[in-house]
Amino acid sequence: MAARLNKDGEAWLTQPSSRLALPLLLLAALLSAALIFYVIGDVVLAAGFAATLLVIAALMAWARRLYPPHVVAGEATPDWTVARAAADASNVAIAVTDRAGRLVCASDLFGQWFPGYPTPPGITGETTLTDSLSLAARAAWRDGDARVEGVAQGALRLDVDIARTGRAEDYLLWRFTPVRQPSALDDVHRLLTGEAGRQLGEAGVMAVMIGGEGRIRAANGAFLLRAAGRIDANIIGRDFAAHMRVDDKARLFLAREEQGGLPLRLLQVPLKRAIQANGAQGSAQDGPMLLLLIDEPVGGGGTSALSYIETLLSLLPFGLAMADRDGRVLFLNNAFARVVGLKPGETPSYPGDLVVREDQAAVADAVRRFAVGPQMSGDIAVRMRDQPDEPVALSLAGVRGLGEAAVLLSLKDNSEESKLKRQVAQATKMQAIGQLAGGVAHDFNNILTAIIGHCDLMLMRHAPGDSDYDDLQQIKSNSNRAAGLTRQLLAFSRQQTLRPQILQLPDIVADVSNLLKRLLGENVKLEVNHGRNLGAVRADPGQMEQVIVNLAVNARDAMPEGGTLNIQTYAVPAIKVREMRQQILPAGDYSALRVSDTGLGIPPDILAKIFEPFFTTKELGKGTGLGLSTVYGIVKQSGGYIFAESEMGRGASFVIYLPVYAGADAQEVAPVKAPVKRSETWGTGTILLVEDEDMVRAVAERALTRQGYTVLTANDGEQGLEVLANTDRIDLLISDVVMPNMDGPSMVAAARRARPDLPVLFMSGYAEEQLRKSIDIPNVAFLPKPFSVSQLAEAARDALGVGSLAD
Repeated sequence: MAARLNKDGEAWLTQPSSRLALPLLLLAALLSAALIFYVIGDVVLAAGFAATLLVIAALMAWARRLYPPHVVAGEATPDWTVARAAADASNVAIAVTDRAGRLVCASDLFGQWFPGYPTPPGITGETTLTDSLSLAARAAWRDGDARVEGVAQGALRLDVDIARTGRAEDYLLWRFTPVRQPSALDDVHRLLTGEAGRQLGEAGVMAVMIGGEGRIRAANGAFLLRAAGRIDANIIGRDFAAHMRVDDKARLFLAREEQGGLPLRLLQVPLKRAIQANGAQGSAQDGPMLLLLIDEPVGGGGTSALSYIETLLSLLPFGLAMADRDGRVLFLNNAFARVVGLKPGETPSYPGDLVVREDQAAVADAVRRFAVGPQMSGDIAVRMRDQPDEPVALSLAGVRGLGEAAVLLSLKDNSEESKLKRQVAQATKMQAIGQLAGGVAHDFNNILTAIIGHCDLMLMRHAPGDSDYDDLQQIKSNSNRAAGLTRQLLAFSRQQTLRPQILQLPDIVADVSNLLKRLLGENVKLEVNHGRNLGAVRADPGQMEQVIVNLAVNARDAMPEGGTLNIQTYAVPAIKVREMRQQILPAGDYSALRVSDTGLGIPPDILAKIFEPFFTTKELGKGTGLGLSTVYGIVKQSGGYIFAESEMGRGASFVIYLPVYAGADAQEVAPVKAPVKRSETWGTGTILLVEDEDMVRAVAERALTRQGYTVLTANDGEQGLEVLANTDRIDLLISDVVMPNMDGPSMVAAARRARPDLPVLFMSGYAEEQLRKSIDIPNVAFLPKPFSVSQLAEAARDALGVGSLAD
């Protein structure tokens, strides 16, 4: 039965109608009476039987209504009204679909945003969006949750979160959350009602934000005090013009200051471009505005008033500039200079000097158009000289009564927003590349297993000095080099096996210092500085040493003429992280490792690509481009963050932040004991080898047979179970993990039910750590691909010798 919500939010169940049951009951009674009359021939007895049957049915129906049957907990119909009420209260639209793809529940807000209650993922007619949501839904069924960001629905932009839910996890919960868009109105509202509004008031500036209808939306304390007499007065929603008066000389005053009040100078800052019905540009009075009022200087004087306005504009947090009727720049504040990338003390002659050559004519025409005629406002899209790839909106508004100033120009400082967008895009790209790299490494490991295994088998037939021996050794050496590349790919994709321990970063730096001195050479000086009160971190010491070595080698190559390499460790408490205002780094306690050099530096256009695999600026044959990508993968898999900083000609710095380990027992992770080495690899017994790759299965079978084992083979898990069922004794099961039809873990789980003590050796091109998280089977051994013949023989011997290898 399926549960839905009616318009009143009540749940109802789809079940057979009671109107259909009554005719069926009457028909059954008549047929029974006819049958009795036919057999006995007594009309009274037949009618009495039919009446009795109807009375019993009526009593049962009445009893069922008085005492409804108890619903088993596992069969209870979900009460969607709670989820619906919670969604409506949180401004989040929800929809619930079952495994058949049917819509079983939806909130009112979902129906408002998507009329007709369409069934996700087909919420709109856009094929691209439907495909994207379908992929996300499949990912949610598989992984438990998924997310799609920036779904456009009319004027809304929604983030879609999909989660598998329900007692049996047989539903998908779709949550549509509106993305809050940045608004100049909100920014100005916070400005006026916050500390900045108070400072403006202390400077003698009254500030008011009004809507297009002329009613007050926000005001600072200075205006409230002079216009209403109290700083806590509530004038929101009142007509702004009602608080003002104009005398016979067209001078502006506050209505409350009838006698002795000073005339006011009014500066209008449009906050939103107005669009008329025919699509033409509207007047500044058509939209919300920020009104700034200051006392008119005694005796007038445009120059002094302009200086006062410049002082005011320099206090505002958004970029503002003023230009005269000829388009010359008269003033710009620090925020404007920062947005356009001006150096301290640098002032452009014309606004067109700040944009690329193609946009200079458009900017000059816009300034001249707004400098004459009625006061107008509008926006144009331009590309800044220092950021030609990112168009920005330049707002212009005509101003009057400020001396030479005729046009007010404004730019929003979105440098942090743009930086965050680039970082998010980079992280998304790196994640996609990492997934691809992990898949390539897995497939390549299968190929390398076959190559290395066949080389080992051929080397057994050739002694040193044979004509083919050296060639075979060269093939095996190159194969091992390729295996090293796959390990780096797995490190980049965060899928390599880590052995984390509780450690201190200064200890790791001390252990690797002697190696660094040999690697850096005589013309590079190594400096090491350690801070105090560093917290312990949880990481793999060997991998962290590789991180330091890779960064040091890159720094050495960046200093061909010599220089200084500085390695520094220091503590970064949570309060310091908050002061950094780093969008990517969550607030918390960290231990930091900084590796800096005095080399040539990294160009800005290359800085965003340095962590990508196979990206290198070195000459052909001098590097693989996997050094920094390996560093990135190790740091991210260890739960840390890495940032690169560089300035051309002043070197580069790489800063790694590792979270401080909060475990109570610092000895939780014990050192891994080395297994006892045994030279003898010959053995006896029967081994079942399950591998879907023909080349890997062939070389493993030959290798194990040469060691004295009896080897039975199977192509997948289903064939492996058949061999187990038809064979009396299997001493060891060696299986690949990922196989078609039935994978290795499923086969082992079924085999352990019949043979609980069966030793198991898993082999896979994926990393052991990733597999152990997904395989919930105790007492199994693991052999990573690629492996040699001797490594396979040793792993089989150890698995048979100890019976099993505990996690």
